Amino acid sequence: MIYQTGKDYLAASAKRVLLYGMSGLGKTHLATMLRDRGAWFHYSVDYRIGTRYMNEHIADNFKREAMKVPLLRELLMTDSVYIASNITFHNLAPLSTYLGKPGDPAKGGLPFAEYMLRQRQHAEAEVAAMLDTAHFIDRATGIYGYPHFVCDTSGSICEVVTPEDPSDPVMRQLSDTLLLVWIKGSDDHTAELVRRFDRAPKPMYYQPEFLHAAWEDYRATHSVTEETCDPDHFVRWTYARALAHRQPRYAAMARWGVTVTAEEVAEVQSAEDFDRLIAMAIDRR
Repeated sequence: MIYQTGKDYLAASAKRVLLYGMSGLGKTHLATMLRDRGAWFHYSVDYRIGTRYMNEHIADNFKREAMKVPLLRELLMTDSVYIASNITFHNLAPLSTYLGKPGDPAKGGLPFAEYMLRQRQHAEAEVAAMLDTAHFIDRATGIYGYPHFVCDTSGSICEVVTPEDPSDPVMRQLSDTLLLVWIKGSDDHTAELVRRFDRAPKPMYYQPEFLHAAWEDYRATHSVTEETCDPDHFVRWTYARALAHRQPRYAAMARWGVTVTAEEVAEVQSAEDFDRLIAMAIDRR
């Protein structure tokens, strides 16, 4: 780790921290709070994925839909309108919409092959965005003068690394440049995330092996075909299983850094609180 003791961390003139864990446990909340205090640069991996590596895929998908409307088709063909996504740190809907869900096209579903193609595009984009972190650390200091840096990762980071491999290129670069901090949720948090997802299911990235197995199991147990599968029901059914699938992967990543609980994160009200929590996590490791 780049900080051996809590004292080392507190004394550092340039603090560098990466937050990871299940979506909904406070990563973006913490990063936003630190950024708003003025001394921390907030690097959002999801934002980088959507604006740099998936932006063209997303915009092209919008254009395909627009070309189905005669008026918009005419305007596009004459370069009279401009179509682009408006992704922000807190609104990643264009990226989620592009990833999509497999199943019945009448319910907005995609053919499974197309769905897996978009999943692969996201995996490649996520790896690239993670490897950009070191470059953005230099930019944050060299261009903007930020002394501290927080990397706000995607919930799917555990799907694109092999934490058991000491030579994994993403894990190695990240651990060499930042302190990796796992925000660990409890069973109660998991249950609440499932309830929240059930109210508003959204597309997510998963490992292809996991998705292929889930797809086969779902169709067999629900007696549906690709064309009759309800896309929302499939992603709801998959989500709870995905959380269980991800937990040991997060835990393996935790050996590269430190762990804090979601309950501890909920108590953080200031940058000073955050620093004290991180120092404590280093010392109890």
